[in-house]
Amino acid sequence: MNLLTTVISICYYVFIAYVAILMIINLIRSRKWEQELLYVIVLLPFLLRLFRLK
Repeated sequence: MNLLTTVISICYYVFIAYVAILMIINLIRSRKWEQELLYVIVLLPFLLRLFRLK
């Protein structure tokens, strides 16, 4: 049971990292400041979760 929990946690953090990387790429490509602000607002919870701060 402990192994299953570890595997699920690793998969979860890999998925969160993947989504965060995609959002960072879109943030870099964006040229409108409104879109950049939206990406930062959406990206913040993902980064906090990835670094296990929240």
